[in-house]
Amino acid sequence: MSYFTINRVVLVGRLTRDPELRALPSGTSVCGMRIACNSSHRDADGELVERPNFFDVSVYGAPGESVSRYMHRGSRVAIDGRLEWREWETAEQERRQAVSIVADTVQFLDSPGERSHLDAGDEQERAGAGETTAGGEDGRELVGVGAGADEDDLVF
Repeated sequence: MSYFTINRVVLVGRLTRDPELRALPSGTSVCGMRIACNSSHRDADGELVERPNFFDVSVYGAPGESVSRYMHRGSRVAIDGRLEWREWETAEQERRQAVSIVADTVQFLDSPGERSHLDAGDEQERAGAGETTAGGEDGRELVGVGAGADEDDLVF
C-alpha cells in the first residue's frame, strides 16, 4: 500500500468569463472562474491542430475576492492548486460527478496597464493599501495572491 500521493495542478491560460464571487453559508467567500488553456498536436497530415481545454477553478477567501475585483474575461492567469472531486444528487435523483480545481495560488499575468477595466480610484486605493508590484524576469510585471495571504501579503 502506497502512502505517498501527489495532487497538484499548474495551469496558465485566460479567463473565459468574468469571475463570480459568492459567499458560502459559513461566510467564507469563494470566487469561481473558468480558464481556457490550449493544447496542440499534429494530425495525420502533419498539420498543427490546436484545441482549447476548459477548467473550472475555485479560489477561497481574500485571494478569491482579489481575483473577483482585479480580473475579467480575457485576463491571463497562472493557477497552482489541486484537483477536487465531488458528487451530488439532482432533484430527479440522478447522481452527478465533477472534477474541478481549487487554487492555492493565483498569479495575475497581465500588467496593471493591461487591466484596463480598473479606474483611477482603484489604482489609488491599491497604492494606499501598501501593496507592491513584483517584477518578472522578462521585465513584465507579475502580480498575484496566495492562499491564506493577508492584505499586507498581497502582491500587486
